[in-house]
Amino acid sequence: MADPRKTESFEGIGAVYATYLIDNSTITYSASETNGSAQVGLAVTLSAAKTVALAADAEAVIGKLIRVEADNRAVVQVAGYMTLPGGDSATLTLGSKIVGDLGAASAKGYIRSAASATAAELAVQSGVIHDAGTTTAVVVKF
Repeated sequence: MADPRKTESFEGIGAVYATYLIDNSTITYSASETNGSAQVGLAVTLSAAKTVALAADAEAVIGKLIRVEADNRAVVQVAGYMTLPGGDSATLTLGSKIVGDLGAASAKGYIRSAASATAAELAVQSGVIHDAGTTTAVVVKF
């Protein structure tokens, strides 16, 4: 039997989930996509009361999109350890807090380290980067 101590993993520890409406613009439902949307796994922000959208550059990140349903509701992981994709050429510093970032072709839903010299980013930063070894699956704890 494999020794579980030889595999470092934080995924799902302390996970808390919440249900939100989707903006139906940056996040859309698709019956043909796994978990209901091509945007599953990306970083989300609040766009209106009880509504989430994909996080844009320097926006607050509230969690990770887990599932989208046909009634335009989504399950979002809002606490615990999770993996989020780093942005295109993003700075991902261990121990730093995060904000939204853009991926390839200016796609929303990615993260980067908050800029400590930018007051607006300090006001909305959240989470803490625990492992940035794989930039497509950065381990963040909210």
